[in-house]
Amino acid sequence: MARWVKPEVYPLMAAMGFVTTMCVFQLTRNILINPDVRVNKEHRRMGVLENEEEGEKYAEHSLRRFLRTRPPEIMPTINRFFSQDK
Repeated sequence: MARWVKPEVYPLMAAMGFVTTMCVFQLTRNILINPDVRVNKEHRRMGVLENEEEGEKYAEHSLRRFLRTRPPEIMPTINRFFSQDK
């Protein structure tokens, strides 16, 4: 592989690998636990699923609950540094 791959390509390969992994993760998550995706026949036959609890559990996952307690800043240290009065 070292013969035909230049070292300049490694960051691009890493970025594409990361993006591909995130896409596969999201697709797998949706297929396995999304309440709106109906894979088996019993759920497909039902027009409307009555599963509000399952939908709430899917939408309010642990990462979203954690981020709700955090301030809406990307880099809080840099924001505090530049917003100090001089």
